[in-house]
Amino acid sequence: MKKIVSGQQKATLVKVLRYIRRYWLYLGISVFLAAVTVALTLYLPILTGRAVDLILGAGRVDFDGIFRILRDMSVIILFTAAAQWIMNACNNKITYNVIRDIRREAFEKIERLPLKYIDAHSYGEVVSRVIADVDQFADGLLMGFTQFFTGIVTIFGTLVFMLTISVRITVAVVVITPVSLFVAAFIARRTFDMFRLQSETRGEQTAFIEEMIGNQKVVQAFSHEKEAQEQFDEINGRLQKYSLRAIFFSSITNPATRFVNSLVYATVGVVGAFTAIAGGITVGQLSSLLSYANQYTKPFNEISGVITELQNALACAGRVLELIEEDAEVPDAPDAKVLGEADGKVELEHVFFSYTGEQKLIEDFNLSVRPGQRVAIVGPTGCGKTTLINLLMRFYDADRGIIRVSGIPMRDITRKSLRSNYGMVLQETWLRSGTIRDNITMGKPDATDEQVIAAAKASHAHSFIRRLPEGYDTVITEDGGSLSQGQKQLLCITRVMLCLPPMLILDEATSSIDTRTEIRIQKAFAKMMDGRTSFIVAHRLSTIREADIILVMKDGHIIEQGNHGELLAKGGFYAELYNSQFVQA
Repeated sequence: MKKIVSGQQKATLVKVLRYIRRYWLYLGISVFLAAVTVALTLYLPILTGRAVDLILGAGRVDFDGIFRILRDMSVIILFTAAAQWIMNACNNKITYNVIRDIRREAFEKIERLPLKYIDAHSYGEVVSRVIADVDQFADGLLMGFTQFFTGIVTIFGTLVFMLTISVRITVAVVVITPVSLFVAAFIARRTFDMFRLQSETRGEQTAFIEEMIGNQKVVQAFSHEKEAQEQFDEINGRLQKYSLRAIFFSSITNPATRFVNSLVYATVGVVGAFTAIAGGITVGQLSSLLSYANQYTKPFNEISGVITELQNALACAGRVLELIEEDAEVPDAPDAKVLGEADGKVELEHVFFSYTGEQKLIEDFNLSVRPGQRVAIVGPTGCGKTTLINLLMRFYDADRGIIRVSGIPMRDITRKSLRSNYGMVLQETWLRSGTIRDNITMGKPDATDEQVIAAAKASHAHSFIRRLPEGYDTVITEDGGSLSQGQKQLLCITRVMLCLPPMLILDEATSSIDTRTEIRIQKAFAKMMDGRTSFIVAHRLSTIREADIILVMKDGHIIEQGNHGELLAKGGFYAELYNSQFVQA
């Protein structure tokens, strides 16, 4: 397990260093200034020791020499402060440029991810990776740059200065040093797993909260508050457990290293005192050594803290980089054709598809749709109706088989041109932040006001739009703001009415509309579908009686096919579905 964790950390660190490498100039300046800052800081105890040696006794103080030393110390302190400020500015520049690049790449990857990834991961979990995990990574990275470089240089610089004063005392310090390193390594090995679990559970919690808040009405409607609270408490309990373990291991770092540091300081004090008594060093040099002992041990506290933070940072970075490295959607073939206006002919030959390899869904599916036909798809929940729509829109690619549009295999057509030939109205509405007009003209940005109003009148949306405060210029949010579910669906219908592409997909398109408006819209749909290939998915069988072909699906297979009258006459599965809705007991 330790080897696996070590491998994960190493791989993540190498990837992070690739991002940092882009800003090598800032990194070089930061390292150089860290060395300058440490060198000047370590030179101060030498000056302090000299000042102490100028105090020989009562009435025997070289004030002129002390004032010269104080002047030099003031200049060094000011120069050190300036160098440290520039170094921190460089560190900030590196850190926030790196997280900007990571977030940009993560968002670009989300734009190119296949729908199977989005379907398999909750929105909150993805958001947590891009926001919370990157923030945690930034904190650890910034601490690493701020303290790690200066800490390492301070340790080696201190040893060099101590060697110039007393080799014996320096050796004594070096002998004790491995104890501190052992403590830091012991803790580091145990913190990474805890921080990784903490990060994953935090993402799960974010996803759950996002889901509950976004569906609060559904939660209350089904009195699911108690179950939601229990589920939240369970996730929160796991997060508490992992967080406490991570915090426990990280919190013992400081006291453990401080104990070792105290041993180092005591060793320097005792050995240095005996050496000074023997005349090996002066009292001023002893004061310098004690100062160096303090400065030598301080970086171990900081570095151990940095190592702990880096465990958390690398765990979070690993999750973000996993997202960035996910396989993107298979790009269009270099020789892919741009489909003009499709003739509406759609063919599926021996199509196999499943969302997961273990669970089969669509098997050996065959279908031939002539231009202008209305194809209704019915069947119980989970039979593959929406999956068929996903395949027609190429949101998913078939595992086997060929799907042709206008006689061209779908894989040989660019996605953009394929999808521009479809108009979709789904049960779940999707809007964008902007005006009502922006939402209607999404597929036809150059539409005139007259065309927009004509489409709205055809979909019976014009009357409610006109009553809004700013009419077509009323600004709404992604959730539609104060619009009802039916009004939001009317806007989506209006959007399709405006574009009128050669092929239509209507998936429970009138599910949220009152019966009176639905009758009017069905007439508008009938006019809109005239001459256009249409795929209609509906649970209410009253909406598909006029379809040219009704496909009855069950377990991914077409078990019946025909028009409404033919299927009723067969007395099969479709007849059972229809009678269950309309025949009185």
